[in-house]
Amino acid sequence: MLYPTETCQNRAPELLLKKTLVVLPSSILATYLLGIILPWPITLLHAVWLQGLIAALASYYLLHMPIWWAAIHLLFFPALLSASLILNLPAYWYLAGFITLLLIFGRIHRTRVPLFLSSQEAVDALAGLLPQDHQFKLIDLGSGCGGLACKLAQMLPHGSYHGIETALLPCWISKLRALLSRQDCQFEWESIWQHDLSGYDVVYAYLSPVPMPRLWEKARREMRPGSLFISNTFTVPSIEPDRCIRLDDFSSAVLYIWRMA
Repeated sequence: MLYPTETCQNRAPELLLKKTLVVLPSSILATYLLGIILPWPITLLHAVWLQGLIAALASYYLLHMPIWWAAIHLLFFPALLSASLILNLPAYWYLAGFITLLLIFGRIHRTRVPLFLSSQEAVDALAGLLPQDHQFKLIDLGSGCGGLACKLAQMLPHGSYHGIETALLPCWISKLRALLSRQDCQFEWESIWQHDLSGYDVVYAYLSPVPMPRLWEKARREMRPGSLFISNTFTVPSIEPDRCIRLDDFSSAVLYIWRMA
């Protein structure tokens, strides 16, 4: 459903992400400082529950996050410690887990972009915005496992689809998916900042609040007049979209749409 610009701002997922990025390091730092200040020794078990309690209280009372987020903050590190003690895993399992996370999420500490997967509702809404009777080129910045591009290629085979992903494992999953589907989909393991956007009719992104101002400036420099810049969930600060579509998916996301001048 299309909404006027002034009624389509849904920043709940964006705000939750920002608040989570504040709560976790702050609660860990507070726990460390308390461990130094308090006159009695704190065991590892005490520390993880203290961190969880601080994170839960801060998220609920200070940042006004939902109660279920407070529960997640309370139990996250205690659950990790419990799993470690109960399963009694050898040390190399933790290394394997770290490498697996690195392959899945890439350099998230630098990009500040987690792995988001576009919903089927987003795919359907995007398909309705694309040309129905002539060729076009679409690029998905942060294409994840390639689901959006491959699904669109099946729905609108006259389009050409390109994906850019910085995480290695999702990129290779995308390549395999494109190979098996035999659609016009190409995926590259590359930084979005190194890829030229001038050759595309539609640029789609589902990233995070952090890169949006810089990405908007890149789009303004490189995209052709009349082409579409579409962002799932995360808007560009101080830049009103031309249109937006509220999605009836699990996160009530919004597609923000700009037609480049």
